[in-house]
Amino acid sequence: MDLLVAYADDPAGGNMANFISRDLVKDGDVFRGEYFDLAIISTPAISADWIEDKFDYDGYVFLSKHAAESGVLALTCHNTGNFSTANFGGHERQVSIPYSSLQKLYIQNLWDARKQFTKFQITIEATHHGPTSLEKPTLFIEIGTTPKEWNDVNLCNSVAQIVVQTMKQNQKSYPIGICFGGTHYSDKFTNELIHGKYALGTVIPKHVLDEIDQSLLSHIIERNRGATTALLDWTGMGKNKHKILEMLEGTDLEIIKL
Repeated sequence: MDLLVAYADDPAGGNMANFISRDLVKDGDVFRGEYFDLAIISTPAISADWIEDKFDYDGYVFLSKHAAESGVLALTCHNTGNFSTANFGGHERQVSIPYSSLQKLYIQNLWDARKQFTKFQITIEATHHGPTSLEKPTLFIEIGTTPKEWNDVNLCNSVAQIVVQTMKQNQKSYPIGICFGGTHYSDKFTNELIHGKYALGTVIPKHVLDEIDQSLLSHIIERNRGATTALLDWTGMGKNKHKILEMLEGTDLEIIKL
């Protein structure tokens, strides 16, 4: 069973959690349900590397606000990790275990409901921020992009309904690809997740490829349990294209250029 997690002072996460908790039964620090449980925590979600010491579950799905300097309205999901310093939770040069199958199912459900969210971009984000050290799969589901959306109860309830729908469904098995290149909001990898055959593991954007060395690549592959493929945004890798390609050729991953 998985645990949904929301930070009490996060307006979007709190709104989603409040909606979801209505159909659950409070039992101490946890709201219990048939398909999943829910915990509302008093510290920021990005710093929740402690959470499996208190709550032992098969996976952790964090409900959160999304912020962006661009102000573009977006509904996003992503896995977590830091490729260099840990400025926003987690540990430096550490990535989480991606929740690849659940991410694919969620964003496909969100895409199917896109007529409810015509003002919003539906997208994945590249891997970023904490927590990074959990030993079970981790996923962030986010509502953006300004306080207006975070505090829009109807919007948060609509997204929360899709979260509940997703958590109740059986997850299919997909081949998993670790992603290299592109921007923080990758159209290619989002399209692959929605329409393609692959689920996504860690997503390493172009601007952090400088940080990838053999040690970090080995760690990423180790954390991406079951990944068989490296998906390359071939036109979005910049000066590090050949370095990354050479490193990947020394692994067992099948290399696919998108």
